[in-house]
Amino acid sequence: MATTPTSTSAPTPGPAPKTNHIGLAVLDYKGGKTTLCAGCGHNAISERIIDAMYEMGVQPERVAKLSGIGCSSKSPAYFMGRAHSFNAVHGRMPSVATGAMLANRNLLALGVSGDGDTASIGLGQFVHLMRRNLPIIYIIEDNGVYGLTKGQFSATADLGSKLKTGVINDLPPIDTCSLAISMGATFVGRSFSGDKRQLLSMLKAAVAHKGTVMLDVVSPCVTFNDHEGSTKSYKYMKDHEEPLQEIDFVPAFEDIAVEYDPGTTVEVTMHDGSRLRLRKLEEAYDATNRAHALNRLNEAHAKGEVLTGVFYVNPQAPNFLDMLNMTDQPLATLPESVVRPGREVLEQVMEELR
Repeated sequence: MATTPTSTSAPTPGPAPKTNHIGLAVLDYKGGKTTLCAGCGHNAISERIIDAMYEMGVQPERVAKLSGIGCSSKSPAYFMGRAHSFNAVHGRMPSVATGAMLANRNLLALGVSGDGDTASIGLGQFVHLMRRNLPIIYIIEDNGVYGLTKGQFSATADLGSKLKTGVINDLPPIDTCSLAISMGATFVGRSFSGDKRQLLSMLKAAVAHKGTVMLDVVSPCVTFNDHEGSTKSYKYMKDHEEPLQEIDFVPAFEDIAVEYDPGTTVEVTMHDGSRLRLRKLEEAYDATNRAHALNRLNEAHAKGEVLTGVFYVNPQAPNFLDMLNMTDQPLATLPESVVRPGREVLEQVMEELR
């Protein structure tokens, strides 16, 4: 009995995935599957980090992801699985980041922290990181509560904010943006996890900056802090967000001849030649004026506004590695003759200590 032959031809391949200017696809920037609550704002931030790194053409293996403890500090597992990663103890991520960058300045340091990890147990390390202007992108995923310990207020919770239990916060908040500007960070801004366009533009500009970038991203906790009375809920942010400017970012590898209205846009040239364009929504605001940034943040608190945008940027300030005259070579690759002091040097040191 005759049988019909079975076709052995291979299926027609689909279209090749779109790649960035270094030849990588978005999939190359993905991480593991998230274990955070469905709808958590932290997941939206992870997605924007993936988009920013892909669009900027960052080699994943050049990135050092650093975090502490908390819901936020789990999120580096959910993006850039090919990057280096170190999960430090609670509040101690800044010292680990400093050591990593001193050892190898060719890394792109990306620190992800939370409002508790930064503004409570880690506050001392945070302020010293800001004052040194270490090249790092430091993201605070700010939900105003301790999500891993059932939603108590954190140090960034606004005065008068209410917990699901009905407890009212009677302590003033620590504004990490004001603190970062005061201590010396050279790129400071605030965004909202639900504002995809603004956050993506700020993250791309952060990649091009060669000093300390501190981004406070309001990221509602859908389990413990997304109810009526919370000042860090999705609804409150939608009703009270006050953007300072419309933000555009043009990388150095793209055409920078973009039309814009003269007199309404501040353009900041970043270290690599990229352009950060800040189209003013408030005519009097100047993001290069440190004192003005602090004043405007204080005014926003008095009015009950949640100000978002780039508050301060200064690409001219020297960073910590340049001030220390660190070599461009990773320290682990240097020969012993370079890293080990000679006998004469050691004798001189001992003589000075006598």
